[in-house]
Amino acid sequence: MKMTINGEKVDSSDQKTMEIWDPAAHAVIDTVPCASTEDLDRALQAAQMGKEIWGDTPVQKRTEILCRAAELIEKEKKELATLLVRETGKIYPQAEEEIDNAVALFSGYAQKVRHIYDSVLPDAEAKSIIMVKREPVGVVACIVPYNFPIDLYSHKVAPALAAGNAVIVKPASDTPLADIYLTDLLIRAGVPAPAIQVVTGKGSVVGNYLAESPLVNAVSLTGSTQAGISVREASAKNLSRVYLELGGNDAMIIFDDVDPKEAAKEAVNGRILNAGQACCSAKRFLVQKGIKDAFIRELSAILSDIKIGDPFDPDTQMGALINETAAVEVERAVRETVAAGAVCVLGGKRFNRNYFEPTILDQVTREMDIARNQEVFGPVFPVIAFDTAEEAIEIANQSHYGLSGGIMCGDLEKAYYIAGKLDTGGVILNGSGLYRTFDMPFGGHKLSGMGNEGFYNTLDEMFKVKSIVFKNFCKSNDVNS
Repeated sequence: MKMTINGEKVDSSDQKTMEIWDPAAHAVIDTVPCASTEDLDRALQAAQMGKEIWGDTPVQKRTEILCRAAELIEKEKKELATLLVRETGKIYPQAEEEIDNAVALFSGYAQKVRHIYDSVLPDAEAKSIIMVKREPVGVVACIVPYNFPIDLYSHKVAPALAAGNAVIVKPASDTPLADIYLTDLLIRAGVPAPAIQVVTGKGSVVGNYLAESPLVNAVSLTGSTQAGISVREASAKNLSRVYLELGGNDAMIIFDDVDPKEAAKEAVNGRILNAGQACCSAKRFLVQKGIKDAFIRELSAILSDIKIGDPFDPDTQMGALINETAAVEVERAVRETVAAGAVCVLGGKRFNRNYFEPTILDQVTREMDIARNQEVFGPVFPVIAFDTAEEAIEIANQSHYGLSGGIMCGDLEKAYYIAGKLDTGGVILNGSGLYRTFDMPFGGHKLSGMGNEGFYNTLDEMFKVKSIVFKNFCKSNDVNS
C-alpha cells in the first residue's frame, strides 16, 4: 500500500520501503513507503491548508461526513477485519470488535460535537460583553500503536476531526495497512483530502519529525513510555500540546474471601486479550496467601484449555504476538524471572516463531523486576503473594507505571478504600483492570502517560479557547436614548 498525502497515493520520494509481515503465517503480505523528510514536509504543508478548509466547515456538515464515515466503516467491516488479522495476528472476533468500536467512536463524536457550545460571561463592567469561543487546535499528529490499530486510530482521529482539526496519522511500523484503508474511507466519506494525511515509516524518524515540527499543534500518541518521552521532548521547544497513553504494569489484587475459580476466570479475561498485548491488561496478580494455591490451580486449568493458533479459525482463543522480536522478549522476561527464583508452573516458551504459551509464574517476590517496572507484553501471569491489604497497596504502587488496576474482594467497603489508595488512572472493582468504555476518561498516572481519552473529555482537549470582549458594547443604560 502507499501513503496518502493530500489525497494522493504516493511512494516515498527516495523510493525506500519496508515489509509488512503476517505474524501468524510469518509471511510478507505487503510493503509500505518509508516516508522521507521531503514527504513529511509535503504532508505538513497540506495539513496547513486542511486545517483552514476543515476548520471553516460548519459543524453540521462535519457531523454528516463523520456519520457517513461510520457507515462506510460498517459496510467495509469484513475487509477491514481481515486486513487487521493479517497484519496483527489477533483472532478474527477481536478484529471485528475493533471495527465496531471505530463505528461507535466516529458516530459518537459526530453527535457530541453538536453539543459543544460557546459561552457568554458576565463582566465587571456593565456595558461590556465577554464571549468565550472554542476553536480547533490546528494540526494534530496521531501516532497509533500496533496492538489496536483501528480502535486507537479512531480514539484519536475521530475527536480531532470532529473539532475541526487537520490530522496527520502515523501508524505503527508493523500495522499500517488497516489505518491506510481507514483513512481512504474517511476521504471517500467527504473529509477534505488536505485535512487527513497518513504517513508510514519508522516511529523514531517519522514520529519525532512530526512532533518537533512547529506546524504541528498537538500530538496524541499511544505507545511505549520510551516513545512517549521521546515525543514529548521533541515537541517541547514548540510547547505543542501532548497527550500520551503509555505503558502499564497493572496489578490485579485478589483477596481470600472471593471464589478462586471466578477470580481465575476474570484474570484470564483480563490478560489474554490480543495475546497479552494490551496496555491496561492485568500484568501482576497479587493474591492473598490463603487463596493463592487454589487460584493457581484454577488458573492453570483454564489456561491449559486455551486454543492457540490460526487467528481465522473460529475456535482459536489466542493468536500470535506481533513479531518474533516481541516473542523473544517475552521469553527472555520469563527466563530472567525464573532465574531470580520464580517457579514456572505452566508454559514459558514460544513456538512457531511468534506464538507464546500462556504462562504462570509462582513464587514471584515483590523485589523482582516483573513485580515492579518490567512490562511483559504477552500472556504471562506472575503471581505475587501478600498478607494484608496495606502490603498489597504497597506492592501495587511500587511500579513507576500507573495505568489501571483491579480488585476482587468480598468487602466492597475495603475494595473502595484500596481503590482510593492506588496511584492509577482507573481501578476496576470486582474485576481486572482491563476495562474501557467510550465514555470514561481513560489515561494513566506516573509514567503511564498524561491526558485522557474518551467521550468524557477528549473533545474538549481538541479545542483551544479564545475570549472575545465587546467593550462598551452597550453605550447607554437608557434603552430610550
